[in-house]
Amino acid sequence: MYKITIEVEGMACGMCESHVNDAVRKAFKVKKVTSSHSKGRTEILAEEIPDEWKLREVIEAIGYMVGNVIAEPYAKKGFSLFHK
Repeated sequence: MYKITIEVEGMACGMCESHVNDAVRKAFKVKKVTSSHSKGRTEILAEEIPDEWKLREVIEAIGYMVGNVIAEPYAKKGFSLFHK
């Protein structure tokens, strides 16, 4: 599993976040996608790393600017009653 963090400029509200999320879901097989206009980024969880140039193309096609794209391995944080 991978976490892909994308800097996205131009999102101004929750509807902008929704547009970006929908575009990513339609173009790629992802487990989860969330966007934050206040933080200026979109985070994707996926089994495979999507093609960066295709990601840029999909997001820029709906009117937003893409900055850095960072992919890193993602380990789900488990819940433990014994965690200190």
